[in-house]
Amino acid sequence: MDFPSDLRYTSEHEWARLGADGTVVMGITDFAQDALGDIVYVELAEAGTRVDKGGMLGEVESTKSTSEIYAPCTGEVLETNAALSSAPERVNAEPYGDGWMARLRCDDPAEIESLMDAGAYRAMVDST
Repeated sequence: MDFPSDLRYTSEHEWARLGADGTVVMGITDFAQDALGDIVYVELAEAGTRVDKGGMLGEVESTKSTSEIYAPCTGEVLETNAALSSAPERVNAEPYGDGWMARLRCDDPAEIESLMDAGAYRAMVDST
């Protein structure tokens, strides 16, 4: 299981990376993609959509189940990873790389800093 230290994590197993430009790239964690199994479909909110922290941003469907994806901050969806439409398996192969899901502009970037760091997320996962 991979827990990159440059990311922040939600209790719903999303990761978020705050960029120098103030935007946030996010996706689901290695733990989440492993628990879901082979991902066969990804549906995400469209660019321009407003989302609330903890609100639904989309869904992923795997051979095992369907899971909701939640926004790590309140703000606007700037872009979604269009490549996931034709290659959803990228989420399984590279959850922290080519399997990213959305880029957001958070109203308050400090919301990202309030999420769990890698150590806290690892402790949460290890306790489940």
